[in-house]
Amino acid sequence: MPIAPDSKSDSRLREAVPDASISSSPVTLLDRDHSILAFNERVLDWACRPAVPLLERLRYLCIVSSNLDEFFEVRAEPHLSASQAGAHRGLYTRESFEALAASASRLVTHQYVIYNDQLLPAFRKRGIRIVAHGERTPAQRRWVKAYFQREVRPLLIPVGLDPSHPFPQVANKSLNFIVRLGGKDAFGRANEIAIVKVPRVLPRFIRMPDAVSEGRTLFVSLSSVIRSHLVDLFAGREVGQFSQFRVTRHSDLSVDEEDVENLRTALRQGLVHRHFGQAVRLEVSAGCSEYLSSFLLRQFGLPAQALYRVHGPVNLARLTQLIDLVDRPELLFAPYKASYPVQLNAGESFFSRLKQGDVLIHQPFESFDGVLAFLREAVNDPDVLAIKQTIYRTGSDSELMELLREAVRRGKEVTVVVELKARFDEEANINWAEALESIGAQVVYGVLGLKTHAKMLLLTRREGKTLKRYGHLSTGNYNPRTARLYTDVSCLTADPLLTADMEHLFVHIASQSHLPRMNRLLLAPFGLHTKLIAKIAALGALAASGRDARIVVKMNALTDEALILALVAAGRQGVKIDLIVRGACMLPAGVPGVTDNVRVRSVIGRFLEHSRVFYFRGDGAEELYLSSADWMNRNMLRRVELAWPVTDPVQRQRVIDECLVAYLHDGRDAWDMGSDGVYHRVDLKAKPPGHGAQAALMARYAASESEKGE
Repeated sequence: MPIAPDSKSDSRLREAVPDASISSSPVTLLDRDHSILAFNERVLDWACRPAVPLLERLRYLCIVSSNLDEFFEVRAEPHLSASQAGAHRGLYTRESFEALAASASRLVTHQYVIYNDQLLPAFRKRGIRIVAHGERTPAQRRWVKAYFQREVRPLLIPVGLDPSHPFPQVANKSLNFIVRLGGKDAFGRANEIAIVKVPRVLPRFIRMPDAVSEGRTLFVSLSSVIRSHLVDLFAGREVGQFSQFRVTRHSDLSVDEEDVENLRTALRQGLVHRHFGQAVRLEVSAGCSEYLSSFLLRQFGLPAQALYRVHGPVNLARLTQLIDLVDRPELLFAPYKASYPVQLNAGESFFSRLKQGDVLIHQPFESFDGVLAFLREAVNDPDVLAIKQTIYRTGSDSELMELLREAVRRGKEVTVVVELKARFDEEANINWAEALESIGAQVVYGVLGLKTHAKMLLLTRREGKTLKRYGHLSTGNYNPRTARLYTDVSCLTADPLLTADMEHLFVHIASQSHLPRMNRLLLAPFGLHTKLIAKIAALGALAASGRDARIVVKMNALTDEALILALVAAGRQGVKIDLIVRGACMLPAGVPGVTDNVRVRSVIGRFLEHSRVFYFRGDGAEELYLSSADWMNRNMLRRVELAWPVTDPVQRQRVIDECLVAYLHDGRDAWDMGSDGVYHRVDLKAKPPGHGAQAALMARYAASESEKGE
C-alpha cells in the first residue's frame, strides 16, 4: 500500500530570499551549523537514558565528542577568520562566530555534566572507577609511580621556553601540559613556562592490576598519571600552575587540482601538514589559571571565545578505550547478528539468482556479507572477465579490497575509482590506490574538481557467446565495519538498462567522455538536481489542481536552498511533505502560512541512519529512488552522485514500509521539529507506548532468520 497522506536547540535564523519562480515570498531558513550542533544534542540524549546500557551511554558521549572535533576541524574556520577580520556582513561574521561559540560551549558543558554527574556515579555503583591521585591508596600510588617511571617518563621531553626554545609545534587534538615553574633553570635563568607533549602511542587509560584494585575494576587516566608526577620532570624547579590542554586545528585539506600534476602526491604531502593547520579551538582544564590560558590563546592566535574550560579529560572521545577495557557484556547492547539477506540463499549462485530479478539488502538488519559473497563469487568465477568499482570509504583493513587484489592476480580486468579526497580517509585511500596499482589494477581518481561519491560495483561475465553485466548499487560505502553500524540499502541487479547506465558512468569517470542519455540512473552533477526540483514542482502543480500529491524523503542532511524552496512552494500548493532528516536541516517545518504542510523529523537510534530514499506520488502514480546523495549543494553540484529507481512494485513497497513508514511512525527514537526550529522528542508517555523503527526492524529480521533456520 502507498504511504498514507497524513502520517503522523535553539537555531540562529537567517533570511534567504527565494527565486521568484519558486516562491512568492521570503522563507526564513535555519542555520546549518547550529542545526549540526542541535543534531549532536539529540545524539547526546542517548547518553542520558537510564534504559541504555552504561557502556553504550559512554559510547554516545564519545561519539558526540568525536563529532564536535570534526565540526571544529571543518566548519569553524570561516567563522573564526571572519571574526578576526572584523566582518559584520555575509554568512560568516564576528557575530556568527560568537553565536556558534556560545552554542558549542553549551553543548560541551552539557557533555561534562553528563560525564561527571551521571556516568561516573553510575560506573562507581558497578565497581568501575577512574581513580584520581587524591583517591589512591598508598599501594596504588606506588604502582602508578612505577608505571610512570617505566612506561611514560622515557617518552616525555619537557620543553622549557626561551628564545632558543620557542613554543613547540602542537599537533591537532594531541594531549599536552603547560606548566609554570618557579626558581631558576640550570643556567640561572627564570624562564617560567614549559610544555610537555604527550605521545599518542601511550594509552589514555590504564587498568590497575587486581593486586591493588581491591576486587573492583579500577583505572587511572594518563593525564592524571603525568599530572601527579610533573615534579619528577623538572628537577630543581618548583612546579606551580599547570593544566592539560588540547588544540583543534582546521583540517579540511584544500588542493588546487588544476595546479597539480599528481593529485595523489599532492594529497599525501598535504596530509603531513594537516595536523598543524590553523588553530580554531583551545581546550584546557577547568582550573587552568587565567595567566596560562591567556598565554596559550596568544600562542595560538585565538580569541577568548575559542577557549573551552572542561571539567574532566580534554578529549572525551578517547574514553572509548574504556569500553574495550571493561569486560562487562551486561553493560553493552545485546549483540545483534544480522540475518543473511532474505532474498538470497547461501550457496546459490548470484548470477542464477539475479536472472530472476533484483535483490535488495537492508543493512545492517541484513548482513553486508551478501555483498562480499557477490564479489567473492565474481573473483572465483573464470567467466567473470572484468570488475569495476568505486571506493569512497572502505577502511584500512578491508576484505573487499583484498578480493579486488585477488581478482587482479587471477588475471581479471579490474578498474577501481578511488576517491582520494574522501575527508579523513585520504591516507587509507591513497594506500589502497598504490597497492592496487602496484599489481596491475587500473586505478583512476574520479573527475577533476568533483568528488566521486557514487557507490557502484559492475561485473562483466561471459555467458555463451554474449557478455552480460551484473551490478551492485548502494546508498552507503563499501566498508564492512560501518556496514554493521549504518542503515543503508543495497541493490544487486542484472537489469540490462541499469547496468548499461553504470557502464557508461564508469567510462565517463575514467575517460571524461560525454555521457549518453541515461536509461534509469539520475546523475549529479548532470541533472539530478534539476530533475528533483522538476518532480517537486510537478507535484505542486497537481496539488494546486486539487489532486493527491505526496513527498516523503529520507536523508542525512537537507541544506540545498533550491531544493528547500521547491519543497516550500510545493507545500504551499497543497503537497503533503514528510522529511526524515537525521542531521542538519535548514527547512523550518510547520511555520504558519509558509510550511504548514511540511513535517520534519530526525530519528536517532542504535544504528546511524544513512540511507537516502526519495518517494514521490502524484494522482496515484508512485516513484521511488534510492540514492548516494543527500540534498546538499555539494552533493548536487560538486560530486558525482547517483539515484536509481526501484521499479518492481513488491520491492518498492518493501522500501516504503521499512525505510519510510516505519520511521514516520517511530514512537521512541524520533524527534519532531517545531515551527521555531527546535526539535522535541516524541511523547514517550503515549498509550500504547510507541515502538522504535530500528528495534522493530531488528525483530522482524531476527524472526525471518529464525524461520530460515527452521
